[in-house]
Amino acid sequence: MTNLSLSLTTARNLHLSAQGLLHPPTRKPRYTDIVDTIRRMSLLQIDTIHVVARSPFLVLFSRLGAYPETWLGEALATGELFEYWAHEACFIPAEDYRLLRHKMLQPQAMGWKYNAEWMAQHQHEVAELLRHIEDNGPVRSADFTTSPAHKPGWWSWKPHKRHLENLFTAGEVMVIERRNFQRVYDLRHRVLPEWDDQLHGISEREAVDEMLSNSAQSLGIFRPEWLADYYRLKRAPIKATLARWLEEGRVVPVNVEQLGQLYLHHRLVAQLEKPLKASHTTLLSPFDPVVWDRRRALELFNFDYRLECYTPEPKRKYGYFVLPILHRGALKGRLDAKMLRKEKTLLIKNLWLEDKVKVSASLLNDMRRALARFAQWQGAESIVFEHLPAGLYAAWGSGWQLD
Repeated sequence: MTNLSLSLTTARNLHLSAQGLLHPPTRKPRYTDIVDTIRRMSLLQIDTIHVVARSPFLVLFSRLGAYPETWLGEALATGELFEYWAHEACFIPAEDYRLLRHKMLQPQAMGWKYNAEWMAQHQHEVAELLRHIEDNGPVRSADFTTSPAHKPGWWSWKPHKRHLENLFTAGEVMVIERRNFQRVYDLRHRVLPEWDDQLHGISEREAVDEMLSNSAQSLGIFRPEWLADYYRLKRAPIKATLARWLEEGRVVPVNVEQLGQLYLHHRLVAQLEKPLKASHTTLLSPFDPVVWDRRRALELFNFDYRLECYTPEPKRKYGYFVLPILHRGALKGRLDAKMLRKEKTLLIKNLWLEDKVKVSASLLNDMRRALARFAQWQGAESIVFEHLPAGLYAAWGSGWQLD
């Protein structure tokens, strides 16, 4: 088969199409869009930083526009989603529980996420905790007191939190809701009373095959080495899987300008029948699938991006929680923002445009609308800029009131 030849712009647009970021939403979001959007991405990574909207809410906003944040919690509470380790901690569609069950049954292979020595050392306390949940219902780690000898610290969790985290990794408890974004745990057999490992479980090999398939579909276009990172798979049979997919016609090889050979998911081939144009401008979370693989973002979008919230402030190049700016198919900038909730103000501490990005009328108008939508969704009544590139400052000044 002769490889199709694609421009770099087309390759980017195919990826954004697969991710639901090629065009802005054409209607108001509906509750069902929450799970449908996560299915399209396969995973929604969780992070708790909330200087602006928390990451999972922001990832959905980038695709759906303004929606009630409570919808995500409702989807978790009704069992349409569940939480587990995938790319990292993620919200995952309920039907994909079977893809990750084999990890729960072998928690000792989960690295730092499960401490077998701790569980053995505290087996009686863990058993008491499970009985407590059985008798008294769901719990949060905040429901339990801390001993006077406990020393606070970044990873210095109190014992019951460690018990619950280990039980979560082992699949003995599940997250049934979040209260103020804190996990609420219940016993697995109460959350999934119908589940039977013998009847419903699949082998690790089958699970890995389906996760690779999900990854290919959610990426849309990919290098082989991009596949395994999507679910953070180790020792995945990428070469053999790709060979089988090529025979089955599930992917087609394409030659991409500057990048060489990539693979295109068959569902996107029809989109090549006419020019593919990107029209969406929005802000992305640092944990958006488009940028969570930093090497992929660099190769595909020429966007060199690092998350610096864990970097000491003097060593940061940009800022604490920097959001990439997507504009019509390209990552054209980034900004460091903070939502001042009492003042109802979105503070943009700094905004940077990528090299060779021209401040055009289209860029100014699209970005202004995107910033306004983002701020209003969070309840802001004004936007304030501390630092802007000269071309943006000339047009925007130090900020504006929102309608």
